[in-house]
Amino acid sequence: MDWDAAIDGYCERTSPEFWAEPVNALTNVAFLIAAWAMWRRTSSDRTNVEAILIVLLALIGLGSALFHTYATAWSAMADVVPIALFVLTYVWAANRTFWGMSRWAAALGTAGFVPYAAVVGPAFAALPFFRISAEYWPVALLIALYGVLLLRRATATGRGLLIGAGVLTASLAARSVDETWCEAVPLGTHWLWHVLNGAMLGWMIEVHRRHRAGQSLSAARSSGLA
Repeated sequence: MDWDAAIDGYCERTSPEFWAEPVNALTNVAFLIAAWAMWRRTSSDRTNVEAILIVLLALIGLGSALFHTYATAWSAMADVVPIALFVLTYVWAANRTFWGMSRWAAALGTAGFVPYAAVVGPAFAALPFFRISAEYWPVALLIALYGVLLLRRATATGRGLLIGAGVLTASLAARSVDETWCEAVPLGTHWLWHVLNGAMLGWMIEVHRRHRAGQSLSAARSSGLA
């Protein structure tokens, strides 16, 4: 594999130059802002998994910025690896915190995401509109499924996840029509994927924080400490 091979997959890029995608590159600050906001938000009671998610959120922004400037195969890896790690870490956290699974059960559930995505991803790839972002639609579907299943058990958390799934769906739509709308929108719409995704990933961490805080409060009330 040629790690320096150039990649041109977005409306805004019209040359191999470093700053050929200024808007796509600069809008990655949305991930950094979201990471900073959540770091401050969780400053008093941050858990290890939340710290990992926040660091990965910042790395998503940095990796994506590298990809939209260098636009090579190696920078594409810097873009997608933090995203994959964030997804797997969040599935682990959701299994542990939302469902109360043991470590082993949560690990098995997280590992199960791989065959799930391997089956569902190609199904989305077979659909015209969904093909471009087929690797991400299984994530939106899984968040929505978790949200629906949690509505009765933890209503606020279920609603929070459904909001996250809705925002991710909107960002995926923006990502998917980028090249299709090149003539009408020369700037493209990929930058909206960055802005909406930054907000969505920060929100997903907030959903986890709220659920965890609610559990702590309930435990304190049960023990007569609150």
